[in-house]
Amino acid sequence: MSIKNPANEEIKELLNSSKRIAVVGLSGNPDRTSYMVSEAMQKAGYEIIPVNPSVDEVLGVKAVSSLKEIDGPIDIVNVFRRSEYLPEVAQETIEVGAKSFWAQLGLENEEAFELLRKQGIFTVMNRCIKVEHAKWK
Repeated sequence: MSIKNPANEEIKELLNSSKRIAVVGLSGNPDRTSYMVSEAMQKAGYEIIPVNPSVDEVLGVKAVSSLKEIDGPIDIVNVFRRSEYLPEVAQETIEVGAKSFWAQLGLENEEAFELLRKQGIFTVMNRCIKVEHAKWK
C-alpha cells in the first residue's frame, strides 16, 4: 500500500492551526469511539460538526447529512466510516474545499489517498486524531 502519512511535525501543525472539524459518521451513542473522540476534541477547543444523516444532533450540535451542508471553511474532515466508503467521502472533501482529510485508526483506502493527494489535500489515514492531539498538548 502506498499510503504515507505526513511527518509528525506536519500533523502537529495541522492540529495547531485547525479550529473546525467535520466528523463524518459521528454517532450519537456515547459508547461509540466516534463520540468519545469527538467529545475529547470538542473539550480541547475544536468546533465539532456532526455529519450523519441518521442523527439530529450530537454533543449539543445540530447534525448535517453531508459535508455540502456545512457553511464556511472546514479545517479537518475526520472520518469514522468503513474503509470502502473513504473514496466517496474523499470526493466530497475535495468538492467542498476542506483543508484536510483524516481517516481514523483502522481506516485506510489507497484509492481515496491517491484522489486526495492529487488535489493537494493534507491526508492522514489509520491514525486516531485524539491520540495525535494528546501527543502535542
